[in-house]
Amino acid sequence: MAVVAESPLYERLAHDLGASIAKGQLRAGDRLPSVRRLARERSVSVATVLQAYFELENEGLVEVRPKSGHFVRRERGPELLEPSTPRRSTVPSEITVSAAVAALIASIRDPNVVPLGSAVMAAELLPIAKLNRILSEISREMSTAAANYDAPPGLSTLRRQLARRAVLIGLPLREDDFVTTVGAMEALHIALRAVVRPGETIAIESPTYFGVMQLIEEMGIKALEIPMHPRTGMDLDALEVALKTGGIKAIFGMPTVSNPLGSVMPDENKRRLMSLLERHDVPFIEDDVYGDMLFDGSRPAPLKALDRDGRVLYVGSVSKTLAAGYRVGWIAAGRYQSTVERLKFTQSVATPTMTQMAVAEFLASGGYDRHLRKTRRLLSVQVEKTREAIARHFPAGTRVSAPRGGYVVWVELPGRVSAFAIQRRALERGISVAPGPIFSAGGRFENHLRLNAGVVWSERIEHSLEVLAEIVKEQSA
Repeated sequence: MAVVAESPLYERLAHDLGASIAKGQLRAGDRLPSVRRLARERSVSVATVLQAYFELENEGLVEVRPKSGHFVRRERGPELLEPSTPRRSTVPSEITVSAAVAALIASIRDPNVVPLGSAVMAAELLPIAKLNRILSEISREMSTAAANYDAPPGLSTLRRQLARRAVLIGLPLREDDFVTTVGAMEALHIALRAVVRPGETIAIESPTYFGVMQLIEEMGIKALEIPMHPRTGMDLDALEVALKTGGIKAIFGMPTVSNPLGSVMPDENKRRLMSLLERHDVPFIEDDVYGDMLFDGSRPAPLKALDRDGRVLYVGSVSKTLAAGYRVGWIAAGRYQSTVERLKFTQSVATPTMTQMAVAEFLASGGYDRHLRKTRRLLSVQVEKTREAIARHFPAGTRVSAPRGGYVVWVELPGRVSAFAIQRRALERGISVAPGPIFSAGGRFENHLRLNAGVVWSERIEHSLEVLAEIVKEQSA
């Protein structure tokens, strides 16, 4: 941009900022001053700053991140294609993933292994000190109550906070609509027990969270895989065909930030899905554990918000957002509420009281929302760095998801490679990865991996991805 003294103020401001970027005084990924702050510092109008930032955007020097501000644009690697959509299934499968999942869990437990196979945020990203202070206060001031059972439906103060938050995202739920659980896994287990019997068939996303498939396997349930689009989620045409064929007793899905794809189902698709559920009188188990983790700060209304007759069993937890070890989750089961309360009691009697108290206080104080605002920005950057590293190092033809939230990426490798062989070789090099077939009821996704971007980005992570790329190339040879 050629700038002379007579140039408009916004051009001169844009030139100055561009020069700072060119000299390295502002580096890729740096956040620029807020519009109002820069206006004060330069004694110009807000409109002038906005126009200057717009000019820098047009030059490709600056990018806008919704609700986060303006940032120096990173150099982009080669463009990445999104993963392909799997073919449709017509026959339910008996699931056998537990042995492979056990091997993955064992590798994650090793502190010397780079945890690219997990789906857990690094401790550095969690508000551990604040939570510890809350736990200390509870120990001092409410030790007797914290030591006692809080039988189903669970701690009233926590359920009250859950109901308050539910209303904000379009869920007209009351305190009494929630049952607290030992994490989302217990909630999912109870939900499955409430609506499906051994030998029956449930429709599931493909790919989907391997934990729910372990539960399905344990219960002797069959699964019919419904293809997932990497951006919009479940293929509703395929689901409609499956429902018309008959035999589907329930459906499991993650409409908002699915695992492992990070897809978000559009509102119009949710309305169509709810119409299918009503027409075929089928319950839906909605796992919303990543619903608070959209990078742009938005919070789409869950499918449960459209539920008029209690057929959606809505599951959430703080395991993916706050503290996995607290084991605090919940379920709002609609017409299945009394069954869920009974199953909860026979399964584990109660959810730990002290951690319920801590989560309730953190929600009430506003600490959770502050944590989310900070964490979403960090995770957005880490996911993008992971994708860019894959673009730089992995073989041509590699496809990678572009998740709208969460912190995992789904990688489709070119050619005929074995994800299990890559997993074994990577573990020998001190890196864990999650092999694609454990996200499928029928052993699909042999050439796929799920990688964790919830670890703090560092040279070690970059190097681990380089090593992983070398292993993929070896396997492809």
